[in-house]
Formats: sequence, structure tokens, C-alpha cells
Amino acid sequence: VQLQASGGGLVQAGGSLRLSCAASGRTFSRYSMGWFRQTPGKEREFVAVITHWDTYYADSVKGRFTASRDNAKKTVYLQMNSLKPEDTAVYYCSASGTDYSGSNYYRREETYDYWGRGTLVTVSS
Repeated sequence: VQLQASGGGLVQAGGSLRLSCAASGRTFSRYSMGWFRQTPGKEREFVAVITHWDTYYADSVKGRFTASRDNAKKTVYLQMNSLKPEDTAVYYCSASGTDYSGSNYYRREETYDYWGRGTLVTVSS
């Protein structure tokens, strides 16, 4: 599976952006799709994951971000509203071919088999 994230850019605080992640391969619908982000000098952190049954979010984005997927288009989205300067980061999409119960495993980078190149989101104050 190859992943390509897009949609990043510069936005003012309080604004919105929608990230997209297009996937190649025939079995996209079988994967749980995660979003992570990373700022310089920090570890990559979990943002959201959309599995076959559920969607989970980091507490820092809950209520502001919404993950969705279109299996026919082999694309996963991250709608980001009410953006804050602390949301500034490079955002990565990822795919996991293993199903887990609950969200704990999905919050870990090592759960994911494939990663796309990131897209930069900059939120100005």
C-alpha cells in the first residue's frame, strides 16, 4: 500500500483544513487508517484512527477533528476545525492491516504497516 497525504497549508487560528490521504492497492477497505503528527524535536503523536467499526481521537483534537473514509475512492480524510497554533505540525497518514479491539494499539506508531509522506499544516495566531 502506498499512501499520499495532501491538503496541508497555512491557516489562521480558528480556521479549518481538510487533509486527504490517497491509497494505492486493492485492499484499502481492509486497513485501519491512522493520522499522526510531528513537530520538530518531538516524537510523532497519534491524532486519529478510523477502523472498520470505530473512530478514535487524541484528547487534544476530540471535538475539533473528524476522520472519515471513502473506500470506493481509497481515500481517508481528516477534517480539522477550530485550528489552534499548537496544531501546527507535519501530518502523516498510515495504514494498519491488523484489527485490534479498542484504541490502545492504534495509538502506537509500531501498529502501522505503511506510512505516507507528511503534509505540513501551519496555524498562525
